[in-house]
Amino acid sequence: MIHTDICIIGAGPVGLFAVFEAGLLKMRCHLIDALPVVGGQLAEIYPQKPIYDIPGAPAIIAEDLVNNLMRQIEEFKPGFTLGERVEALEKQDDGSFIVRTNEGTGVHCQVVVIAAGLGSFEPRKPAVEQLEYFEGKGVHYMVKKPEQFRNRKVVLAGGGDSALDWTIFLADVAERVTLVHRGDTFRGAPDSAEKVYELAGKGKIDLILQSQVNKLGGNGVLKEVSVLGNDKSLITIPTDDFIPLFGLSPKLGPIADWNLGVEKSAVVVDTFDYSTNVERIYAIGDINTYPGKLKLILCGFHEAAIMMQSAFKYVYPDQKLSFKYTTVNGVNPF
Repeated sequence: MIHTDICIIGAGPVGLFAVFEAGLLKMRCHLIDALPVVGGQLAEIYPQKPIYDIPGAPAIIAEDLVNNLMRQIEEFKPGFTLGERVEALEKQDDGSFIVRTNEGTGVHCQVVVIAAGLGSFEPRKPAVEQLEYFEGKGVHYMVKKPEQFRNRKVVLAGGGDSALDWTIFLADVAERVTLVHRGDTFRGAPDSAEKVYELAGKGKIDLILQSQVNKLGGNGVLKEVSVLGNDKSLITIPTDDFIPLFGLSPKLGPIADWNLGVEKSAVVVDTFDYSTNVERIYAIGDINTYPGKLKLILCGFHEAAIMMQSAFKYVYPDQKLSFKYTTVNGVNPF
């Protein structure tokens, strides 16, 4: 049995930063994640993707952000259980919890923090003929190593931030990039959409709107995609790699059975301290929901700071919390 003050479910960026905020208050943390590495979606889905909304970092590669967060919490020596999925939560007579994983690991803690991002997830697959046949043979649902697309002909499909961001990034990597979108406007950031239009205007990428990929072709490996226009026109594009980016389907998994308030696959929290309807259980980051919620990493960081102040009373019930700025409390994790 592992004993700690706070068990954090999810080792993504918000879970990692929560360790820092807990450490400032002398609270120990143990993190559990179903992925074999820390970083959550940043590590699993887009490790080389630049992130633009981290304060003080005009642009930072996702993998570098994870490395910086790990460096920031190193002094607090958190524990990690990776590659195991949380299966059960057992409340004890004294109000504490034992969190158990599918591999039999048990973590005894005073507070549980759910920082599981989208929960367990899988990519949304478009209705494209031969799509599953070419999985691993030219079809990719995420970009982990952009260099694998160098000097290759890449077709992306989608109209959100991921499709826009990777189109911009791969324009300088691939031999040719084509973005196919079924609409004529994008759901992603206006600035990113403007950059895509600009690249298309300069002939650096091909932009095909009001159309959708409807069929893949090739002999063993992907060789071409067929694009059907809203006007029923059909074109064929020579293709080495097809990347459909239509988001992820979130699933709460066992968390859904913990009697928490759930709304549209997200855990409802009180914005006073991001607590759930079950005492001693908090939810921060993309996994939670409340009026005005923004699914941004920086918002998750804010939620982590607030909730750790609230969690202090369960870890140290006989002590009074005295908040201090990090510049005067003597803490230097570096």
